[in-house]
Amino acid sequence: MKRLLLLAIAVIFSATGAFAQLTHTAKGAVDETAKAILKKASAKMSGTVSFSVTVVNYDSNKKETFRQKVEILYNAPRYRVKAGSMEIYCDGKAVWQYNQPNKEVVVSPMTDSDDDITNPARLLANYDKSFRAKYIREENDGTAIIDLQPNKARSYHKIRLFINAKTGMLKKLEQHNFDSSRGEYTLSNFKNTKAADSDFTFNTKAHPGVEVVDMR
Repeated sequence: MKRLLLLAIAVIFSATGAFAQLTHTAKGAVDETAKAILKKASAKMSGTVSFSVTVVNYDSNKKETFRQKVEILYNAPRYRVKAGSMEIYCDGKAVWQYNQPNKEVVVSPMTDSDDDITNPARLLANYDKSFRAKYIREENDGTAIIDLQPNKARSYHKIRLFINAKTGMLKKLEQHNFDSSRGEYTLSNFKNTKAADSDFTFNTKAHPGVEVVDMR
């Protein structure tokens, strides 16, 4: 989930003493260090992959207000998300949002906004359409920190990514909101896997009694 608006012309000095490389184009400056790391992270999620995401939300006083485990199956641009009693299926054209307690599934067309951070794999693949990337630093353990700043107004001012600079493995994302609250998304159990087309669509026959609300 849009065009690059990055206009910075200064070279950014990181905490490790390395310089972020910027390339100047007609659209502005591109942080080459961030671009290279994000490209490696996106390639890590090529093919069909599955992983878990632990979501933790904090209020402005840094108190935990919500915690949820999310299971994601991804194969660009298709995905399946399972989070508690909610399931989301996307076949690349339509999105099914299934609410188990209400026995209702809402079907809507897939849009550009469907690439938010609840689906980290798609965010990495499409970040340059919606964000400008900035390399911050590399930690002592080899974790590269990169900020994504949205081109358009949103409820948050940046997404901070924590990526293994050597392997490209995405470790964590943080959403920093304007009200000082923060959401954390920690990835685990990452693996390449196999999936069928049916894994990315909602099977109404297997869910008798479910009301289908088709918004397409």
